[in-house]
Amino acid sequence: MLELARGVAQWAHTFKSGVLFLFNTGEEEGLDGAHSFITQHHWRNSVRFAVDLEAMGISGKSTLFQGTDYWALESFAAVAKYPSAQIALQDVFRSGAIKSATDFQIYQEVAGLPGLDFAYTDTTSVYHTKNDKMKLLKPGSLQHIGDNMLAFLLHSAASPNFLKNAQQQKQENTEQNKAVFFDILGKYMVVYSQRLATMFHNSIILQSLLIWGTSLLMGGRSGLVSFGLSCLSIILMLIFSICLPVVVAFILPHICPFPVPYVANPWLIIGLFGSPALLGAFIGQHIGFNLLKRQLRCVYSRTKPGLTHNTREYVIDLEAERWIFKSGFVQWLILLILGTYFKVGSSYIALIWLVSPAFAYGFLEATLSPVRLPKQLKVVTLVLGMAAPVVSSAGLAVRMADVIVGSVVRVDRNPGGLPDWLGNVIVAVAIAIVICFMFVYLLSYVHISGDKRTLGLLLCIFFGLSLALVTSGIVPAFTGDVARSVNVVHVVDATGIDDGNREPLSYISLFSNTPGKLTKELVDLGDEDFFCGRNMTTDFVTFTMKYGCWSYKDSSTGWSKSEVPMLRVESDSVTDGARQTVILVDTKSSTRWSLGINKQEIDDFTVQVDSEKLVLLGDKTEVDGWHTIQFAGGKNSPTKFQLTLYWSNSATETSRKEAKEATDVPLLVKLRTDVNRVTPQVTNVLEKLPRWSTPFGKSTSPYTLAFLTGLRVNI
Repeated sequence: MLELARGVAQWAHTFKSGVLFLFNTGEEEGLDGAHSFITQHHWRNSVRFAVDLEAMGISGKSTLFQGTDYWALESFAAVAKYPSAQIALQDVFRSGAIKSATDFQIYQEVAGLPGLDFAYTDTTSVYHTKNDKMKLLKPGSLQHIGDNMLAFLLHSAASPNFLKNAQQQKQENTEQNKAVFFDILGKYMVVYSQRLATMFHNSIILQSLLIWGTSLLMGGRSGLVSFGLSCLSIILMLIFSICLPVVVAFILPHICPFPVPYVANPWLIIGLFGSPALLGAFIGQHIGFNLLKRQLRCVYSRTKPGLTHNTREYVIDLEAERWIFKSGFVQWLILLILGTYFKVGSSYIALIWLVSPAFAYGFLEATLSPVRLPKQLKVVTLVLGMAAPVVSSAGLAVRMADVIVGSVVRVDRNPGGLPDWLGNVIVAVAIAIVICFMFVYLLSYVHISGDKRTLGLLLCIFFGLSLALVTSGIVPAFTGDVARSVNVVHVVDATGIDDGNREPLSYISLFSNTPGKLTKELVDLGDEDFFCGRNMTTDFVTFTMKYGCWSYKDSSTGWSKSEVPMLRVESDSVTDGARQTVILVDTKSSTRWSLGINKQEIDDFTVQVDSEKLVLLGDKTEVDGWHTIQFAGGKNSPTKFQLTLYWSNSATETSRKEAKEATDVPLLVKLRTDVNRVTPQVTNVLEKLPRWSTPFGKSTSPYTLAFLTGLRVNI
């Protein structure tokens, strides 16, 4: 951004509008920096368009993955030197599959601004770890975004219409301006309106249905049965393709040092999951192929009785091969129909995979006479039909696989809350689905060739080699640069200590967001007296550690009782049947804290400092029965707050006596305060951890020293 500012300044005399460079923090604390600027800064009303530069990785191309309007996307496409854009990433991001958000969300939803959102996505496994460092950032990645951004900023700032279009879009904010966008080999960018896409898709769908309907009517009952069996081959292909790699996914945690042994070397998933998936796809399709042959034997014995046995069998093989090839049209047509109905921007992928092979087949293979016997499919048909789909989709498939594998490092938001095999299953299913859809045409050529055994043998060998590499540890699951997330936190738990006489519980906590136990890490920590298990549960307010390790060794040093936060009931009254409780929250020296409020008991609440209310009544959401507040301030931030709780009617009806007599009383309020200090024992543990482990931190993650406290319902 600094280099862009330098370059832009040299051309500013030709600008029709200004360019503002905003450097803000607080994104990981809840998009605070962007929100503060767009709601409080005196320049906020002059902003008409937003460009957000993001990172979900540390290398590769900076890809345009969110765009609001057709005219803005078209402007970028017209001037970008090396465009990288993909609406499929926008579809995935907005579907909620990726549990994250960017500053662009604030500009779009709060300010109503049109704009573009860019991000690095390669090497996403180092995201939010200590390995997210400069040496992994390639100069070419910076040059890529610099070339594209400089050209776009100079064009948009000098354009007399750009600001006018942005202002008009902010006022109208219509759905008609949405667009489909993607790049071709990083050289060209295609942009067209969603309205045009819908019209074009509907036209292709109607034509396809008309052609299929006419073909089935001409084929009669036998054609309809063959069509049904070809559709069955798609289903069998998908079932077998998913089942085989999923079995591998379940087995890996039991035979490998780590449940996800491929993170540092993502190419291993080709052998571990890709080979079984392709083998399963071929087996499922071959079963459908044999069922088709059985059906076609009945048809040809009735309609072509004069053919010799060998000729008939050969012709049946060719006819079945064609039906299997055409089944690919059916699956992509179904995807196109669904994508068009739900207005999925990436439906263009289904369009390309349907139209290109269908055109090649119709041009080179289709016969107009039903009397004419089928011929063997030409290789040139496959080459011509697959060229455009592969060029448009192969890069996307590789990139999505890399993102999924990298995300496995941090997939377990509540450490120990997910089964060890889940990450593998996600990767396996994703690969199986991609293989089923991308290899449906290619596999149809194998069934009548003499290469079936060779294909199966090669896939088994490739799988066996990959499995041997990960089980033996020859290829490590993690390295110094691509490490497993392991957090070390000194926890001081004062929950339930009301009288002030008892000492808080202090221990060193060890947990990981990467699936798997901490057995390998404990090899280097043997003298630190850690004990692990699923009974080592710690509620960190923003998440719960359901599996981890504790150690009480030397945990009484590095902190003092004066730092323990306090929750004190100031008043508790009932007025006209409505119960209201005022609690003083004192975070002591901490200016970063998380507060959880039990929404099953509390209907609403306010938070204020002195006379200023920070949280007003109304609009309170909940997750798993809790509303969580996260606060992060500077060194002069307040540390004392007044929390006023308004109890729900159902909670008020329960007598306090019954609540006090309960043996297992739930928490009403829970608080975690973070202190950015490394205690001596945490330092000792961090130094002994293996080099292939790294702390992982986001807005929900505690610092290396965390204090816990809470108030129970029977206050």
